[in-house]
Amino acid sequence: MAVSLQQTKDAYDVIVVGSGLGGLTTANRLARSGHSVLLLEHHHRLGGLATWFTRKTHIFDVSLHGFPYGMVKTCKKYWNREIMNSIVQLRDIVFDNPQFSLRTTFDKEDFISILNEKFEVGMGQIERFFSRIDKMNFYDDQSMSTRELFEEFFPGRTDVHRLLMEPITYANGSTLDDPAITYGIVFSNFMNRGVFTFEGGTDQLIKLMAAELEKNGVTICTRARVDRIVTKNKKTIGVEVNGAFKKAGAVVSNSGITNTIFQLSDPGQYSEEFLAKASKIRVNNSSCQVYIGIQEGEHIDHIGDLLFTSLSPEFDSAELLDINTRSKTFSVYYPKTRPGLERYTIVASMNSNYDDWAALEEQDYRSTKQHMIDRTIVDLERYLPAVKTKIDWLEAATPLTFSRYTLHTKGTSFGTKFEGLDVSRTIFKEVNGLFHVGSVGIIMSGWLGAINYGVIVANDVDGYLRSL
Repeated sequence: MAVSLQQTKDAYDVIVVGSGLGGLTTANRLARSGHSVLLLEHHHRLGGLATWFTRKTHIFDVSLHGFPYGMVKTCKKYWNREIMNSIVQLRDIVFDNPQFSLRTTFDKEDFISILNEKFEVGMGQIERFFSRIDKMNFYDDQSMSTRELFEEFFPGRTDVHRLLMEPITYANGSTLDDPAITYGIVFSNFMNRGVFTFEGGTDQLIKLMAAELEKNGVTICTRARVDRIVTKNKKTIGVEVNGAFKKAGAVVSNSGITNTIFQLSDPGQYSEEFLAKASKIRVNNSSCQVYIGIQEGEHIDHIGDLLFTSLSPEFDSAELLDINTRSKTFSVYYPKTRPGLERYTIVASMNSNYDDWAALEEQDYRSTKQHMIDRTIVDLERYLPAVKTKIDWLEAATPLTFSRYTLHTKGTSFGTKFEGLDVSRTIFKEVNGLFHVGSVGIIMSGWLGAINYGVIVANDVDGYLRSL
């Protein structure tokens, strides 16, 4: 249970700023290691982008649309068995575009079969491709782009490129021109056993995580926006939050890495070389979403769990980001997703650029947003004819919405490009006791990446505190 700022102590071993999945995991691990931990969140609920909201009798998940099997092992080891047991597989993944239409379980065995039988790619070629991506790791050469990787194994096969790339772009915002390892590592994770989700929804997940945090002694404080990470002589001494100072031996920022360096902390505490590297970090793109609620008592047919749909002739990274994109993902929430609720909801997700939306005047912004909603319903009716008559709630979010609620730079929903990882991993070498956890380097974005990175950073913090 969250407490008010007035109920917190004046000093803690660790203060965690922000409660995304990385921040939650870091706080939990450090508390289990015996440290006193204060978790500060500016919003009224925990989770960061792993969040939800209610409208009428609907519960809409904002980012729970699929993650790799690795979440099962990670949640068992670093959270608890109850959370692990709520992870279930999404077995019906649909692709529908001008180049091909197919259904898949989105695992390696099925993809090999599809590539060989439907796309008529030779088995030797397929095996060499999977062998290459299975061996990729964080420290590989970054000079090869995903585009070059695809052309090496499947030259000129834009249909194959689309099959392999489109879902990963929706998962982490990567493009064909990003380093091949940012594609290969994530794709290989999904190929392990397919796509999974959390039965009961994000609200249930965060509820279970909050209970585990409290059991381990974490002090949780919401509606507590940190104004400044306080540093002195290149050492962190605490934070200023809602006008009060809270002392800490270490501070972990779960804010964006660029926010952390240039807004929350004093840039004068960093070396010129470090600031030069940080200033070159590119934030990844953001998202738009349309939330669709089906009237109580109405039924919709099973059309798949995830639908990657597009009217674009070929896969095009720029087209996916266009403000009028013809490509989107439908995440369909059947009653099985939230047992006992007996409701249907659908979330349409599109990748998007913050600047395109921020440049619009208020009237144009509203009309463009409505146009996006209208296009989404037209696209949905290709799979659910006359579904419009069954809808009782429609709402949309843009990159400006994500910026307002998460405080992320340019509302990014996928963190930073690859160069953000090195800056995040070395910030504690610049300022003693200051650590960062969050979506950096694309690979560390998404639910699995965020939790695993939280574990890595918790180990760093624990080592630092024990060395004092």
